[in-house]
Amino acid sequence: MSKVFWLSSSALASNYKLWTSMFEGNAGNQTFGTEHESPEILARRCIRWDRARAVVEERSLLDDLQGFRIGAYRYLNARPLIYGIESLVKYGTPRELAVMMAQGELDAALLSIVDVIKADRYDVLDGVGIASLGEVKSVVLFHSEPIEQVKVIYIDPASSGSFYLLRVILKEWGLTPEIKTLSEWPPKLKPQNLLLIGDRALDMQFQEHDYHILDVGAAWYEMTGLPFVHAVWAIRRDINSERLRQGLRKAWKLGLANLDEIIRSEKRYTYEFRQDYLGWHLHFHVGSEEKRGISTFAKLLEIHGMGPVFDPKFV
Repeated sequence: MSKVFWLSSSALASNYKLWTSMFEGNAGNQTFGTEHESPEILARRCIRWDRARAVVEERSLLDDLQGFRIGAYRYLNARPLIYGIESLVKYGTPRELAVMMAQGELDAALLSIVDVIKADRYDVLDGVGIASLGEVKSVVLFHSEPIEQVKVIYIDPASSGSFYLLRVILKEWGLTPEIKTLSEWPPKLKPQNLLLIGDRALDMQFQEHDYHILDVGAAWYEMTGLPFVHAVWAIRRDINSERLRQGLRKAWKLGLANLDEIIRSEKRYTYEFRQDYLGWHLHFHVGSEEKRGISTFAKLLEIHGMGPVFDPKFV
C-alpha cells in the first residue's frame, strides 16, 4: 500500500517549484515535470531540495557567527536552537556552561533561566528558549518513597537551576527535604530519590527501574497554569552583540524550519518519542505567557527565601 501524504500532488508540485525558485532564483523559468510525478516522488524531491537549501543557509550562518564563543549542551532538547551551528559550539553541561559564562569564557550560552534571573549580568535573546506547558519529560524526580515522606533528594551534578524549580514546588506543597548534589555520574550507589535532567532523565525513563516519577514540568503547570522556561540564550553585556543575536535567531528559525529533519535524523530514543518530545512536550518560543511564567517563578523564589532575583533584560 502506498504511503499517504497530507499534501495533494498539485500542492507538492507548487511547493517544489517555489522552493526550487528560492534556491536557484529563477522562478517561472523552468519546467520540472512535476505534473506527472507521484506524491511520493514529489515529497522526496521536496525533502532533498529543502535540505540543499538548508545547507546553503547553514554555511551563511557559520560565516555570520565566526569569532563568537558560543556554548550549549548536547541534550536532545537543544538541537533546534543550535541547528546549523553545531561545529561552532563549545559543549558542556548546564552547570559547566554557567561557570564558563561567569568566568567570561563564552559570549553566549544556553543557560538555565535561574542562572539569568539570579545574576544581573546577562542579556536574554528575546523570543527564543526551551519551554514546556505541562510534562517536560527531561526534568524528573525519580523517588522510591512517597513524596511526602522524602527526606533527602540527590540532584544531577549537571544541573544548574532545575533543582530550584523542584524546591519551589516542594515548598509550595509544604515539603522541605534536604537537597544534595551527587559527586559523580553515574553514582556508585543508586539514591532513593534522584532529580535528573536532560538526556539522563530520558535515559532513565527508557530503562527498567523501580522509581515513581514526578515530572517537574507537569507539577509546575498544575500549580500555576503557566508554561515554564527551562533555558534561554544568555548573552554578555560587555560586547557588541547585534551580529551574535541575529545569528542565534537565524539558527533558531532554521532549527524550527527543519524540526522534521532533526526528528528524522536523530538516533536517540525512538522516532515516535522524538516526535512527541520535540513537537509536543517542548516548545522553543518565549512569548507573553512564558514571560509570565518567568515572573511567577521569580516571585516564588523570593517568597521562599531563594533570592535575590532580577528581571531578565530581553534584547
